[in-house]
Amino acid sequence: MGQNLGGTGMSSTHFDTIVIGSGPGGEGAAMNLAKAGHRVAIVEAHPQVGGGCTHWGTIPSKALRHAAQLLDDYKRNPLFAQTMRQVHIDYPQLLGAAAAVIQDQVSTRYRYYERNRVQIIPGRARFADGHTLEVQQASGAVKALGGNHFVIATGSRPYRPPDVDFLHPRVLDSDLVLDLDHTPSGLTIYGAGVIGCEYASIFSSLGVKVNLVNTRDRLLAFLDDEITDALSYHLRDQGVVIRHNEEYEKVEPLDDGVVLHCKSGKKFKTDALLWANGRTGNSAAMGLEVLGIEPDHRGNIAVNETYQTVQPHIYAVGDIVGFPNLASAAYDQGRFAGTHIAEGFCDERLVRDIPTGIYTLPEISCLGGTERELTEQRIPYEVGRSFFRNLARGQITAHKAGMLKLLFHRETLEILGIHCFGHSATEILHIGQAIMAQPAPHNSIKYFMNTTFNYPTMAEAYRVAALNGYNRL
Repeated sequence: MGQNLGGTGMSSTHFDTIVIGSGPGGEGAAMNLAKAGHRVAIVEAHPQVGGGCTHWGTIPSKALRHAAQLLDDYKRNPLFAQTMRQVHIDYPQLLGAAAAVIQDQVSTRYRYYERNRVQIIPGRARFADGHTLEVQQASGAVKALGGNHFVIATGSRPYRPPDVDFLHPRVLDSDLVLDLDHTPSGLTIYGAGVIGCEYASIFSSLGVKVNLVNTRDRLLAFLDDEITDALSYHLRDQGVVIRHNEEYEKVEPLDDGVVLHCKSGKKFKTDALLWANGRTGNSAAMGLEVLGIEPDHRGNIAVNETYQTVQPHIYAVGDIVGFPNLASAAYDQGRFAGTHIAEGFCDERLVRDIPTGIYTLPEISCLGGTERELTEQRIPYEVGRSFFRNLARGQITAHKAGMLKLLFHRETLEILGIHCFGHSATEILHIGQAIMAQPAPHNSIKYFMNTTFNYPTMAEAYRVAALNGYNRL
């Protein structure tokens, strides 16, 4: 796995590029540079590689969600319903399933780094000057590392307001919830963004009474209205109580629960509180200010189109640069930064339309414009829909809740937006993504009308939706 620098005192080792952080952005940069022949090191503060994505974010939450989906499927299946009534699954058991996935991911990444001769250096990095890092290791030893280029890929962490006591065992955020050692009878989630909605689905599937407190007037307002309406319906059907347009006044931890006081006068008392309102970039205590790199109020670093900071040899990628805050995008950003370092230029950019995947129950995935956006832009569009309850595959698998919605130009038939709600939505979306990315006239719904799909599959939802929309013209 590369040399592990130990010992005491200060010593210096020089690299072509040093990457700070081993999440998707750091991995993308390191692997690209290693394949270009650079001598690369990754500095990682956590005992294992993978970053927040692997240990606290994407992987554990999606593994939890998958386990919750399996549990829900068994409960609803008449072949297993009687047996499942006698089976009790709690939250720590779901966490155990997620832990196995995390270790598989970590082992895989170590193999990648070893194979490509990327050196892993444990410890916390701080810039001593523009070309030197001081890495403080767990033993207290400090190592000086020199580099020609640097890539900051330190990710983000949950935002913690100073007036909320996160040291109290009943007050959680999306990191702390992964250490919860019991299934609470009731949970209030403050913040109804992607993380809040996903955990509302997970806990409600375990029979937990969930209050989902939203600071806005609707869930996930960046999605198509029809999709968010469907999500709201299904969360409520699962027993989730949704409260819109609420703002917290204070959080009151007690011995027997937590009370969320809202400015509207409402109070929510449950066994625990999950704070899921915003994230902060991990840019503190890195010595950036002396280099003229000033993070904003949320800890994010400004970069140009090639991910360079105000110091051209220092790059930043992933959550630390803010939007779109997606693991998939972070990996590409890392690759593009690596290409720019290795070759001095990079013509590649993130695609205009980045797919969104939200792992609620059922899950959501979207790409392109919404009806609201297309209407505001005065683009003449039409809608084609396919409901999963009418598909043979949906009936066979008993995953009838959901739909595929295609938005397309009335005249050119160009696909303008794809919106999917239901089982395997994040997989189904990529079929449409491949066609939507083609140049005109190949990005038309006619592709789906004239293509033979396997039967029965969920993929044939595209043919049904395309014909449904075409018949409206």
